[in-house]
Amino acid sequence: PLHISPVDRESAILQDKSKVEYCNRSSSLTMSRLARPPYIDTTTGIAYDTDKAEFEGYLTKQSMWLRDWRRRYFILKGSRLFFAKTPYEAPHGMIDLSRCTTVKSADLKAHKKHSFEISTPDTTYLLYADDEKAKDDWIGSVGRAIVRCSSTYVSKGGQTAQGAKGGNGSNLGTMTEDYDDDDSDYSNSSNNPYFND
Repeated sequence: PLHISPVDRESAILQDKSKVEYCNRSSSLTMSRLARPPYIDTTTGIAYDTDKAEFEGYLTKQSMWLRDWRRRYFILKGSRLFFAKTPYEAPHGMIDLSRCTTVKSADLKAHKKHSFEISTPDTTYLLYADDEKAKDDWIGSVGRAIVRCSSTYVSKGGQTAQGAKGGNGSNLGTMTEDYDDDDSDYSNSSNNPYFND
């Protein structure tokens, strides 16, 4: 049998109590409210905050080099889509949505149910969700993020976003503080290249 000293037992009990007390302080905390480690870009050394995500959850992603499928936890925040092995670890990868051109269904291309692709001029990322609803939710959320980054985005006040640099070097939008993510902002007009019905 395993023998635990009274000091070790007391220490373990105090740690467990502090964890329970922390969780009980605010039972409405979600993962996006807990302190998730930032993503550190290995090329630039820039740290990106991943707390308070707009949308998050598990997806399965095809790896870039081996082409095998790996389940990852994705975090959508602003114009960046981060991915990590678990919700609690620091993300180890990022997709810059300001460089993305499309997000669309890809069941035939990926040979997987509930799959979709996110495309940049350089790379196409293949992913799949657990079910069709999750797939549709991810396509919608990523699509809105791409549109917000584009020069065609029009805020509720009717002004086009200006100021930030997009992946293609064009001036793209900065969001206003009182921005409200309402689907009615994305009109199906002939002036918007993201809707081609």
